[in-house]
Amino acid sequence: MKATIPIGLFPRSFGCQSFELSIRTFDFPKEHPTIMKRNALAWAAIVISTAALVSSRGVTRAVPAAPQISPEGQKQARVLGDAFNAVAEFVKPSVVQIRVKKKIDAGGVRIPFNGPGDPHQNLGPKELEEMLKKFFGPNGRFEQQQFGGVAEGTGSGFVYDDKGHIVTNNHVVDSAEKIEVEFFDGEVIEAKVVGADPKADIAVIKVPSTAYRPLPKGKSSNARVGEWVLAIGSPFGFDQTVTSGIISAVGRNDAHILDYEDFIQTDAAINPGNSGGPLVDLEGKVIGINAAIATSTRSSAGIGFAIPIDMAANLADRLIKDGKVTRAMIGIELQPLAPVLAKQLGLDAKTKGVVVKSVLPGSPGDKAGLQQGDVITGFNGNPAKSVPSFRNLVSTSDIGKEFALTYMREGQEKATKLSLVPLDTRTMRAEVDRPVRGEEPKPEAKAELSGFGLEVQELTPTLAKQFGYQGDVKGVVVSDVQDGSSAEANELEPGMLITKVVKDKKMISISSTKQFQDLSSQGNELTIYAQTPQGRGQFFTLARPSGK
Repeated sequence: MKATIPIGLFPRSFGCQSFELSIRTFDFPKEHPTIMKRNALAWAAIVISTAALVSSRGVTRAVPAAPQISPEGQKQARVLGDAFNAVAEFVKPSVVQIRVKKKIDAGGVRIPFNGPGDPHQNLGPKELEEMLKKFFGPNGRFEQQQFGGVAEGTGSGFVYDDKGHIVTNNHVVDSAEKIEVEFFDGEVIEAKVVGADPKADIAVIKVPSTAYRPLPKGKSSNARVGEWVLAIGSPFGFDQTVTSGIISAVGRNDAHILDYEDFIQTDAAINPGNSGGPLVDLEGKVIGINAAIATSTRSSAGIGFAIPIDMAANLADRLIKDGKVTRAMIGIELQPLAPVLAKQLGLDAKTKGVVVKSVLPGSPGDKAGLQQGDVITGFNGNPAKSVPSFRNLVSTSDIGKEFALTYMREGQEKATKLSLVPLDTRTMRAEVDRPVRGEEPKPEAKAELSGFGLEVQELTPTLAKQFGYQGDVKGVVVSDVQDGSSAEANELEPGMLITKVVKDKKMISISSTKQFQDLSSQGNELTIYAQTPQGRGQFFTLARPSGK
């Protein structure tokens, strides 16, 4: 007997692969009836096994003539398909392809050169073209755009209002020498930039035509994970391309793509050329502007990001009105509210909010009475869900207008009102360089905090000068961090200055190592505020190992 795949050793994925089985008879002497009997039983077992294998693996199973979908399933699929088609047809007249031309600097080209002289010679266009002709003949050359000239690109956008304004991404039209907009009917009109906001990647352009319908705006704040969405644009230059997917996440502010981001994440295919195009719901309303993808291949990997329309429309209106975006500020630095920090501040571990790290003197926050350690829970009736979302909310609010703000202090809810001022990029503490005068006092001995993995020393004028601390700042300096300790896990480093300890829901200023030791001995958890010489700081919660 022989077989291409031995019986009993067929792979699990055998499926419908063809195979052949041939049986060869064997002659046994008649004087061995026992052998013949056993041989007959063996062959019977082989035949039965073969039949069972063929039956179980479906080698001879008939191929279905049509998909086995129930009538109800087919009906539902057609309904969804009809919905996609209806939305696509409705949106189509409002979606445009944007073609831009940008100048390229005419600089030299650096290439490896395996010969005498500089191994990376700087060659201009003509020298490089002559060199290429030597190696590749008279047709060996680079295209003009590689040496300066004009580069062309394609993006997407949508009609924003009935005045000819079109919204797209800043990176689509940034530095463009010429912008052309092609509408669904083939009409091509030249456009001009009205304004752009690179920090949020929003731009508004305008065409001298009001013949095309604006795309209705939805409410991105109502977007829910799992909802169907369509992305429309010109991926790789193919205009009016529609792809479908769901909302994968909302409030995605950890992509680190833009200065101000609060993305809607979707698995609808978004590719180069989709930038600036709309992400719409099944009502045909735009809820986002497609802006970026996470990929290693330049094409869709199922992770696309759209700027929420609530944020984009706010910025677009400002650009149309003023040609620029001026952001607002309260004058505070913030950090996320971790559950362990919430408990130390006398709050429920599930409390949502953001923690005030520092307050700029004279700022709206300072005038409203905000203090370090306050937990902001709401602004203008909107919850403070995260630092990025709160920052986005405040920065796009009206300057000079009064807003209500709610916060928690020592476990109690409080409210205040404040008026925003234009964003100032100054550091959040005054940089006052005061010379050190007088005789240097003798520094205190270093003190080790048992269990937390910290060694600290009081900040003296010499240490302040050594580490770069300026002004009247007080506290204890971290002089050592033990390996494997809670302090190391929290990324505390020597040279950082501990200025506050949270105890009994209150912020206690630190002025000596003895005071700090006394406070740290009262429990197995220690919440501190530590900062760098540049004034950047945050709250840390250290935990003493059990049994210490």
